[in-house]
Amino acid sequence: MDHQPKFFENLSGAGKAIGVLTSGGDAQGMNAAVRAVVRMGIYVNAKVYFIYEGYQGMVDGGDNIVEVSWESVSSILQVGGTVIGSARCKPFRTREGRLQAAFNLVQRGITNLCVIGGDGSLTGANLFREEWSGLLEELAQKGKIDAEAVKKYAYLNIVGMVGSIDNDFCGTDMTIGTDSALHRIIEVVDAIMTTAQSHQRTFVLEVMGRHCGYLALVSALACGADWVFIPEYPPEEGWEDSMCVKLSENRARKKRLNIIIVAEGAIDCHNKPITSEKVKDLVVQRLGFDTRVTILGHVQRGGTPSAFDRILASRMGVEAVLALLEATPDTPACVVSLSGNQAVRLPLMECVQMTQEVQKAMDEGRFLEAVRLRGRSFENNLNTYKLLSHKKPDSELPKTNFNVAVLNVGAPAAGMNAAVRAAVRVGMTEGHKIFAVIDGFEGFARGKIKEISWGDVGGWTGQGGSILGTKRTLPAKYLEKIADQMRTNNINALMVIGGFEAFESCLQLYEARSSFEEFKVPMCVLPATISNNVPGTDYSIGADTALNAIVETCDRIKQSASGTKRRVFIIETMGGYCGYLANMGALAAGADAAYIFEEQFDIRELQANVEHLTEKMKTSIQRGLVLRNENCNENYTTDFIYQLYSEEGKGVFDCRKNVLGHMQQGGAPSPFDRNFGTKISAKAMQWISKKLKETYRKEEGKVFANTDDSVCLLGMRRRNLVFQPVAELKSETDFIHRIPKEQWWLKLRPLMKILAKYKTSYDVSDSGQLEHVAMLPKEAETGAI
Repeated sequence: MDHQPKFFENLSGAGKAIGVLTSGGDAQGMNAAVRAVVRMGIYVNAKVYFIYEGYQGMVDGGDNIVEVSWESVSSILQVGGTVIGSARCKPFRTREGRLQAAFNLVQRGITNLCVIGGDGSLTGANLFREEWSGLLEELAQKGKIDAEAVKKYAYLNIVGMVGSIDNDFCGTDMTIGTDSALHRIIEVVDAIMTTAQSHQRTFVLEVMGRHCGYLALVSALACGADWVFIPEYPPEEGWEDSMCVKLSENRARKKRLNIIIVAEGAIDCHNKPITSEKVKDLVVQRLGFDTRVTILGHVQRGGTPSAFDRILASRMGVEAVLALLEATPDTPACVVSLSGNQAVRLPLMECVQMTQEVQKAMDEGRFLEAVRLRGRSFENNLNTYKLLSHKKPDSELPKTNFNVAVLNVGAPAAGMNAAVRAAVRVGMTEGHKIFAVIDGFEGFARGKIKEISWGDVGGWTGQGGSILGTKRTLPAKYLEKIADQMRTNNINALMVIGGFEAFESCLQLYEARSSFEEFKVPMCVLPATISNNVPGTDYSIGADTALNAIVETCDRIKQSASGTKRRVFIIETMGGYCGYLANMGALAAGADAAYIFEEQFDIRELQANVEHLTEKMKTSIQRGLVLRNENCNENYTTDFIYQLYSEEGKGVFDCRKNVLGHMQQGGAPSPFDRNFGTKISAKAMQWISKKLKETYRKEEGKVFANTDDSVCLLGMRRRNLVFQPVAELKSETDFIHRIPKEQWWLKLRPLMKILAKYKTSYDVSDSGQLEHVAMLPKEAETGAI
């Protein structure tokens, strides 16, 4: 829809006061949200106050409610937990307590609250808002405030952000802290796997989630666990036997370890708890396996926030301030949340009611309903887990006589192996024979192709790089040989997992269909590259892992200068001509500038950046960070920028430079990449099956797919996963610079600049409309993991 861009310059916060508090259990990323609220609030000329220790501080008043400045939130982005504290607060549950809190806020003129917490904290905030005018009248009757104040501060506006590692809040795909908690769990599981392998042990891991199985389910999906227990989907009667059969079958297949994941709130179908100890005793008694229990506990809440959580919290914080500025006495209290890749506003109480519905459904034993109410993303995770973890006996599998080949193309990206594993297992479940091609199209031309089975891909989810081997070679120069191999091996469909080369390869095969009958088969491209430069998708497998590597390194580099004099770091990132890593890395690491190819810059802009940084460094700010994409400008090289900053900053700061290089490509895949890879691969294989059925010609006994929509790329677009014909994507692509012509993340550029104290214009056309929970598109099969 074409609308005039709406810029938030027209929204002024002058004369408004915003209070920000964190409440309930802490979650990594809360500080990033606090920082964004403070800086955005100050940017629009509002006053911003910290309310320390959650609602307790609001009730106690005094030094607990303090006006803050820009510098107050410097260097908190990378800190876990919440620097303004959080506490359970009994007094706020009483009217007396809320009366005192209202008095403390009115004294400072605060009528806008930004609450970061779980559903309990947000429900409390809503009640406070409903009672507000009554509370003020009572204060006036008691002579504590005058009639003028009652009139002036008549309305309280509330915007919530959900900070909870459990991801248990309906209406939002990802709550702040969930991704970081998954990072902690996966780090532990990866470490445990190596020791379990050595001793042929079974490990039972207990993860947090008293009422919500999200962490258990997603970590089971991300590490390929043998069994998972979650509160929303209790195992069927007789689960003890089926679990033991499965574990012993796995051992018989030469698998040296078993991993069982238990959510702390896991129950059986009679609502009786299933504890990790109970599971361990069962395995020991029935199977005699050497079994150990590990309870992760508060480790999951700790540590530094992941790149995803920092970006999510920063986007939500800015959105929350916009929502407060636009709020009227008639708008209901709302939560800002994420749907797919889009910030949305939802009525707070609708979300809370739906969240309570889930608990009610579980209490009443309506478990399928509970799973459905948790949302599309949860349901998808569960279905994908069930599909990939249990191999049906061969006698129960359909037989289609179709052969599907899977290959990696381009540079390695973390998460490729998870995608291959899902493709193999879903393909086998659908009844196909799956062939693995070694070393991309070069290997294909040489006949390096072999059938691959269920067990061959066990343990692949956590492996970085590409186990199949990958090459950048495009098929154009081997077309004849590839056609021969497809004929010889009777290949009826292709799944190509890779970066820009994978997209180009399928385009070449599609365009060569007129010369080669063999290429008239369904083909699907899965985007997998750290550069995130593939057209037709907002995210690529591997980009999240690379982003985390960049952010982690930036944190270390910044810390290396603590205690020394003022210092600025110039850091070069990869990405070809695509500025995604530099831009998003800058947003997540709290950088002062990011130079990218997509936004041309000249010497005047460089000069302005240096001057801006010099001014900042004259305050209490100690360290500066500047990111530069490797190909952003052929003349303004990393050395040039380093020398410019060194010269111009003399006497104020000194400079260091770092080229991050290939460490951005390595490492174990992040939870997001494992799950994104697994889910889109499973969906792509189901699409291939559908296309094979549609294009099979019985009378000729062969597949004949000759339409544009039989060669597609599966991408995440805003809220949905969509299959797009590569022929159509051709017009959306800049082939010289190997990037899409339009990129969603460029809209987040101003966000980074605002948080780094630049004046800029920010298009907020996308934000703003209040939606309803029930109306979230049912098909929104989101990229939320």
